[in-house]
Amino acid sequence: MSRIAFIGLGNMGGPMAANLLKAGYSVQVFDLSFAAVATAVAAGAAAAANAAEAVAGAQIVISMLPASRHVEGLYLGDSGLLAVIEPGALIIDCSTIAPACAQKVAQAANARGVDMIDAPVSGGTAGAAAGTLTFIVGGEAAALERAREVLQAMGKNIFHVGANGAGQVAKLCNNMALGVIMAATGEALALGVAHGLDPKVLSQMMAVSTSRSWATEVCNPWPNVLDNTPASRGYSGGFGNDLMLKDLGLAAEAAMGIGASIPLGELARNLYAMNSQAGRGALDFSSVVKLVAKDA
Repeated sequence: MSRIAFIGLGNMGGPMAANLLKAGYSVQVFDLSFAAVATAVAAGAAAAANAAEAVAGAQIVISMLPASRHVEGLYLGDSGLLAVIEPGALIIDCSTIAPACAQKVAQAANARGVDMIDAPVSGGTAGAAAGTLTFIVGGEAAALERAREVLQAMGKNIFHVGANGAGQVAKLCNNMALGVIMAATGEALALGVAHGLDPKVLSQMMAVSTSRSWATEVCNPWPNVLDNTPASRGYSGGFGNDLMLKDLGLAAEAAMGIGASIPLGELARNLYAMNSQAGRGALDFSSVVKLVAKDA
């Protein structure tokens, strides 16, 4: 099996690396969080002192980072990893970043004889832990085939949507729709509760009716409607509000770049910005319901 370097062990990256270890891969990890590295080591990973040490001798490098600037900072420049990753290796970047950033890093990688695919994910922290993520891949078909077995150890669905950067465009489309749906679902539940309805019964009805969605069935924004959701844990864990805000900002940039109109996407971006300004940026994005229901 290929030797894998995994960089970025946050809420998503940590469980993904754990699933690679369960599948029998040799994984060397690096993260700025000592606690995250310790958790991975306890699961069987080898710890690296820095990112360059992590990729030494690795055939596959996987990164899961918060934003475009982190990905560019990791790979590009005189001190970037492309200066030390071995030619012939494969980079799988699972971060959600600007499409132009994915293309820029891929071009630099290819110039050094390194294949790269952008493979952002959908499925949330539960999907990362369960190994049921959806990978949305941009890049050459041959590079995806090299990555397929590794991706299958972490996920259930793999979609090849186009060339480098296309995976990011598709992910932004998905997250823009999710952000709109979550905000609308929270608003609908708040309206029902304001009229005295039981949010659990209302959610159960919606989940089998025409408003059914991931927000009603998997990550309900109302507390104690579903067990083990961020809303039922004080909106802790899950997908952070500020990460959703970042993705909606990227979607807005992508729209402006081609003159597309995304009125609901822009409205959702403003809602999550308001939620962040209210002090809930680090909470799960389902906490946006608190804009219309303070007691949620």
